[in-house]
Amino acid sequence: MTDLAQDLAAFVTAAPSPYHAVAEGVRRLAAVGFTEQPETGPWDDGPGGRYLVRDGTLLAWFVPEGAPAGTPMRIFGAHTDSPTLKVKPRPDVGSGGWRQVAVEVYGGALWNSWLDRDLGLAGRLALYDGTTVLVDVHRPLLRVPQLAIHLDRQVNQGLTLDAQEHLLPVWGLGAPTEGDLVEFLAAEADVDPSEVAAHDLVVHDVTPPARLGEGEELLAAPRLDNLASVHAGLGALLAAADDAAGVIPVFVGFDHEEIGSGSATGAAGPLLETVLTRLAGGFDARGVAFAGSRCLSVDVTHAAHPNYLGHHDPTHRSLPNGGPALKVNANQRYATDAPGAAAWQRACREAGVPTQLFVGKNTVPCGTTVGPIIATRLGIRTVDVGIPVLSMHSARELCGVRDPGHLAAAATAFLTDPV
Repeated sequence: MTDLAQDLAAFVTAAPSPYHAVAEGVRRLAAVGFTEQPETGPWDDGPGGRYLVRDGTLLAWFVPEGAPAGTPMRIFGAHTDSPTLKVKPRPDVGSGGWRQVAVEVYGGALWNSWLDRDLGLAGRLALYDGTTVLVDVHRPLLRVPQLAIHLDRQVNQGLTLDAQEHLLPVWGLGAPTEGDLVEFLAAEADVDPSEVAAHDLVVHDVTPPARLGEGEELLAAPRLDNLASVHAGLGALLAAADDAAGVIPVFVGFDHEEIGSGSATGAAGPLLETVLTRLAGGFDARGVAFAGSRCLSVDVTHAAHPNYLGHHDPTHRSLPNGGPALKVNANQRYATDAPGAAAWQRACREAGVPTQLFVGKNTVPCGTTVGPIIATRLGIRTVDVGIPVLSMHSARELCGVRDPGHLAAAATAFLTDPV
């Protein structure tokens, strides 16, 4: 179990942006024989493993020998993006003799968690010839400096941040010049800066993942929400490929979940529906296939916070290393229903791993996931689960070292369950 936590740490480090997460996923899939299915090319409906990439979204699946049209699917749904600070199109700003980078908040980030951290910069550069190039400055480059307490004596009674004024990172001294940052990143990516037409860039904490606690039973790392789930899903798909019979295991890691999923590469877009329809054998066959299919929506859940226990339901708390939690919400912020819960419990029993229950406190609204969107768009029974973490949406989060292994094992059983 702890070996998987170490591999998760390596995966997170290799994936500072959704595009890097997809690239690392593709590397792992290709290493064991999965081949690319281009969106614009002819559809390959033969047996074997394939993957499809669109920007920050990755789909992969394995078709067993002899699978007929209408074969039901077992889907693992997660997301590749995380709350962060995203670089604006015109990034070069500054004041008071400092060079800074213009950013905007992406998703529901905990703003204060980005203060006084050593930050790198990662993403993609779009070139005039239509290609894109990944770039990752994985060393201290940026810092969002906090105001000294001497200049704000009341800060410990309440920190107030203005996203426009207070979250701009510094990256040097002097007067800002338009094109500075792009020129710097082009050199990092070994491309001609005059050929860079646009960019998608995010900041990231460069502190390495680390085990902590007396028994090193916890893992601190950035982007556990939701790369912990992406990592487990890829591992589960590869394991399921060796034991798939009567079902087609599918993995999808969407971009843009943290901002509502409403994009061409988000869960609310048509990409998954298109791929599943083709996997089912076409529109006429998909009704039967979808009716027999199930989806596991996997996103981290809230671990019980020891300093804020009053924010949790007292009988539905989850803790690290107690196994992934089944997430339930009466108002369908999570898509779990009783038959879906039974399928999850069966998978955990088959895999021999523990599971927990998470229900939010009645007076504290919970978040949501790609699960309700998939269920609504496709009519496929969906169940929501996730490993417990502390400091969700912080620049650095905390989970148990055993839970990534528990999740991967249970997900493997779910992806191969013929019932």
